[in-house]
Amino acid sequence: MFAQQTQKPPLHGKNWMAITGKPLAATAGSMIFQKGGNAVDAACAMLASTCTMWDVLSWGGETQALIYNPNTKKVIAINAMGVAPTGATPEFFKSKGYNFPPEYGALAATTPGTPGGICYMLSNYGTMSLKEVLAPAMELAAGYPIEAQTANSMEKGKAKIKEWPYSKKVFLTHLGQKREAPEAGEIFVQKDLLNTLQKMVDAEQEALKKGKSRKEAIAAAYDRFYKGDIADEFVRGAQEQGGLITKQDLANWKPVEEDPTHINYKGIEVYKLQQWTQGPALLQALNILENFDLKSMGYNSSRYIHTIYQAMNLSFADRDFYYGDPRFAVNQPMQGLLSKAYAKQRASEINFVANNPNAGPGDPYPFEGKQNPYLNLLKSRGFTPTADTSKSRSFVPAHDAVAMVSKPDAEYMDRLWRGTTTVEAADKEGWVVSITPSGGWLPAVIAGNTGVGMSQRMQSFVLDSNINPFNVVAPGKRPRVTLTPSMAMKDGKPMMAFGVQGGDTQDQNLLQFFLNVVEFGMTVQEATEAANINTNQLWLSLGGSKLEDRKPKPGNLLLNNNVPDWVRKDLRGMGYSLSFEERTSGPINAILFDWKHGSIWGGSSNHGEDYGIGW
Repeated sequence: MFAQQTQKPPLHGKNWMAITGKPLAATAGSMIFQKGGNAVDAACAMLASTCTMWDVLSWGGETQALIYNPNTKKVIAINAMGVAPTGATPEFFKSKGYNFPPEYGALAATTPGTPGGICYMLSNYGTMSLKEVLAPAMELAAGYPIEAQTANSMEKGKAKIKEWPYSKKVFLTHLGQKREAPEAGEIFVQKDLLNTLQKMVDAEQEALKKGKSRKEAIAAAYDRFYKGDIADEFVRGAQEQGGLITKQDLANWKPVEEDPTHINYKGIEVYKLQQWTQGPALLQALNILENFDLKSMGYNSSRYIHTIYQAMNLSFADRDFYYGDPRFAVNQPMQGLLSKAYAKQRASEINFVANNPNAGPGDPYPFEGKQNPYLNLLKSRGFTPTADTSKSRSFVPAHDAVAMVSKPDAEYMDRLWRGTTTVEAADKEGWVVSITPSGGWLPAVIAGNTGVGMSQRMQSFVLDSNINPFNVVAPGKRPRVTLTPSMAMKDGKPMMAFGVQGGDTQDQNLLQFFLNVVEFGMTVQEATEAANINTNQLWLSLGGSKLEDRKPKPGNLLLNNNVPDWVRKDLRGMGYSLSFEERTSGPINAILFDWKHGSIWGGSSNHGEDYGIGW
């Protein structure tokens, strides 16, 4: 067991645990728990609060969740990801000169998913009314002391914010002064958002007065947002600012409950969302790594780092080519991609002498007894998948790869690390919730007088099937997102819930967090603070309007400043280009169940403003 001193104390609780991206939002979760709510109620309250506080997301964004239901003893997945609106086609965006849908503005918006996700989770798995659960968020909207991080994001993005009249009205409270955004500690008021949330609560309460059930009343609030006067104003404001979203788009959308994806790693069932997220890439990497004795390599030794890097590159290469919304997919090879036999083949491709700068997607179709329908497409990219691993493999030809650089520029790293938040909650009854919500981050377009920031998730689509045939934009389709909550079960009981912010680095950091606990015996707090590595040898999912902005950077490896000289020397000898940071992971939040002692452990990273409370 590791026994290192952590910068933040581990959290302990007997009854419940609430962890999220802002201290006030964690307090909101604790308030709900103290009033008798379960983990779903508390998670919904934390989610509503983080949206209200613009914790790198807002109310018009998207929600992705895993929930363990102790009554059914099953993990379920909640897909509250918005969809591409009417008119969002490759031809439309190409006609405007885009290589990817834009990263800013009303054209970047999918339909809002978070309000519907909250209503769905609360209605089906919570115990409280929407009025009770939204009370903390509404109090925040009425005015709360804004933190420096959020206030400074508003100031930094004010040039863009000024392009959008409704955003300017909300965010730039000192227009015309040297600092136009709020100051840290200033009471930040959002009257329009408060009015929108009040309308939803009013719809619920009116339904209850008419004798409707709790579920029917929450549905009335849902309908007011997606079909009523809130929808009218949202669509009006979106279209006024150049967006495509229609009233019908909102009315047609709904959250979906799904089966999660999962694999078994050494007796632990690890759960992720389906392939409209990048989540299965972590599962693929675990399947590959199961073929090696990681513990004997030593934590963050050169051999361990090299092995992790290679496994991630192989799984991300598959992500970049095969993942996308399964509702629009024909013949998507997820069974093959997640098979142990395919993972064994991929593991055999790892060269332990040097980095493979040409790691590319494999051919999972034979592992389903099928033939790959995309062989010609892969060949056009300079790659011929083969089961014969003695033959050289090449996927990223010279014109596809970005040359190695000593250190990525700040703009690239911003796109790689672009944040969100996480919500983790658990209670003594056994309810466990892991949410990675996002969308509508600053600088955001606010849709009319709703106070609701619009999502920017359209940018995660591609416009060309040559990059990924499963993730080409289409109306009604969900983009393949980076957002990826996690859960683990052992011996039929919940073991861990964990999540992190940080774009394409999410499943890189969560993979290492999981291994830190399972292979190296760290506590969850130690594992959230432990030094990780990041690979840039993948296609970026966010930011940049040109192909060049998103192409892989082969061999580019981010390490913690504390990595010893001999490890650095070994890695450079393997062909890596190294860069270093004090912190190499987004803020990881996690909950672990200690069934031996009947207690709950919480871990909340020292890398941001994330905070947890337990009791």
